[in-house]
Amino acid sequence: MEEKNVKDLIVNNDVSTTANVDEEIDKEKSQEILAKYDREYAFRRLEGPIAKFIFVLAVVWSLAQLYTAAFGVFPSTLQRAPHVGVALVLIFLLYPAKRTNSNKIPWYDYLFSFLGFAVSFYHVYFYEDLVWRAGLYTDIDMYVGIIAILLVLEATRRLAGPVIVSLATFFLIYAYFGNYFPSFMAHSGLSLKRIAVFQWIGTEGILGTPIAVSSTFIFLFMVFATFLKKTKIGDWLTDVAVGLTGGATGGPAKAAVIASATQGTVSGSSVANTVGTGSVTIPLMKSIGYRKEFAGAVEAAASTGGQLMPPIMGAAAFIMSEFLNIPYGRIVLAAIIPALLYFTGIFITVHLEAKKAGLTGMPKDKLPNWKKLLTKRWFLSIPIIGIIVLLSLGFTPMLAAFWGIILCVLAAVPLKETRLSLYDIIKALEDGARSALPVVAACATAGIIVGIITLSGLGLKMAGGIIDLAGGNLYLTMLFTMLGSLILGMGVPTTANYIIQATVSAPALIALEVDPLAAHLFVFYFGIVADITPPVALAAFAGSGIAGSDPLKTGLESFKLGFAAYLVPYIFVMSPVLILIKPEGIATGAFVLLVIRSISTALIGMFGIGGATTGFLVTKGRWYERILLFVGGISLIHPEFYTDIFGVFSLVTVFLLQKYRVKKQKNAIANA
Repeated sequence: MEEKNVKDLIVNNDVSTTANVDEEIDKEKSQEILAKYDREYAFRRLEGPIAKFIFVLAVVWSLAQLYTAAFGVFPSTLQRAPHVGVALVLIFLLYPAKRTNSNKIPWYDYLFSFLGFAVSFYHVYFYEDLVWRAGLYTDIDMYVGIIAILLVLEATRRLAGPVIVSLATFFLIYAYFGNYFPSFMAHSGLSLKRIAVFQWIGTEGILGTPIAVSSTFIFLFMVFATFLKKTKIGDWLTDVAVGLTGGATGGPAKAAVIASATQGTVSGSSVANTVGTGSVTIPLMKSIGYRKEFAGAVEAAASTGGQLMPPIMGAAAFIMSEFLNIPYGRIVLAAIIPALLYFTGIFITVHLEAKKAGLTGMPKDKLPNWKKLLTKRWFLSIPIIGIIVLLSLGFTPMLAAFWGIILCVLAAVPLKETRLSLYDIIKALEDGARSALPVVAACATAGIIVGIITLSGLGLKMAGGIIDLAGGNLYLTMLFTMLGSLILGMGVPTTANYIIQATVSAPALIALEVDPLAAHLFVFYFGIVADITPPVALAAFAGSGIAGSDPLKTGLESFKLGFAAYLVPYIFVMSPVLILIKPEGIATGAFVLLVIRSISTALIGMFGIGGATTGFLVTKGRWYERILLFVGGISLIHPEFYTDIFGVFSLVTVFLLQKYRVKKQKNAIANA
């Protein structure tokens, strides 16, 4: 992965000027946080022939992916095995086995890199032979499979840490010693040959759905994200957000929400997004008086929600498309209303917190001129708009990403500071390939887990086990599924978390007649918000580092800010209209009106949730008012007529009570 550059806090050009804050201190803090949270990406800084080899290999890898996007993918194993093989070669050359500052590559990493190439080449060289004798595997197939499994586990340990590797190791042990496990987990046990061959030679283990998606959609969108950074289109989006909202009540915090929502759509990492935009927005929030815990939490919550925001959601959304065998565009449509509620909730909470603290916006002379940014640099929005249009026209995500990259390069041409030279383009291809390595490793290891769950039949047994534990109660089943996703998300990357939960927990919800899309979105959401869920809230910890705040307090604040994300999944499972699933027997016109009403009441309901979490609506709320706001807010989010009536009544009641109290206080002061 490339070394991240912290954006300058003062933008010196004719259309943009940011707030006057202590630039050097904040840049130093941001660099410290980047160093801390990028330890998992502590790659070697190499020189000489080996560095050139890595550069060329990474660029060729990206070009090969672009070729398949434009002209079509290769047969399954010929597309996937080289994808994993190249990743293994690069990982073992770039990432040391231990967190050291040594840039020397030990002999065993050269060996591991060669073996990574060899197991991949085995698929290419013996492709026809493996196809013709499918099911009749040799001992050599077994040995190659064992080596591939061990290499994938070690590569993932270096990049994603021990948690997911330990989980995969447990499942491998479970596959072999299945007859020793109790209750519904027991099975007859599988031979070493069966396990190894299934995991590497077939297309249901390491080379299964996760790697299938990684070798097509995900890789290309990560390259696209790299080009957005290289062309500074991401910086332009942040400046527009600050210019639009920076002068309003709590403006910098609102700018953080908008900037993180737009940039997060192409970032698969909550932490990377937090430190990327947070290096600008967190100091701005603190400069106008926001509590440092709140400033860090706003950025963390908004950055985490970026993966929920269409049109380019987190990498797991592409895998969901494959799992459900539905177009990616349908998932985008389903995610629109929940994402809107999530960010509206944060936006409203930020506004109420600012009103409660009496915070004003930034001075107008310190704001970027968003009108000039849009009129003079409107063309920088072309790649984002282009992706949206292409996906809506039915283009595959691969082709949409391919043309998005082309549009990035073209959109950057008019301005000298954004224009890319040939070397810049080649370097972006290398950086994109490097940024994909953690995802490839996580997907490959997740494939091991999913493969064992499929091979042993544990998936169906686990779904039944969850239902039995919940006594067949849908609410308890959702609660257990939520807790499983949140706990797993504390140590497992979002994509891997979704894959595991989609295999184990989503079938339990589907068995209780939950719509499959709603069930998968349910586990998808909770896998993402694990990054703002204490006690291990990685995005919040990253934000706290830049803000100089207490990590746990920042985590609790981010939990409150993102509270809608914990409620909305329950509601769209019970009322799928929120994910645009039309009930049977309802006319299209009536369904459209129902959707409009549901969105309108849900947005009003977010004021209730925001007022409850901040303890402020018109003035500081009392405990019973907060309860009434909370219950009323949930009632309005739930798209039923009677709950809407109760919700409106609750919010109006609290509003009038607080208005009366404020008026009474003003009269008392006037008469004093």
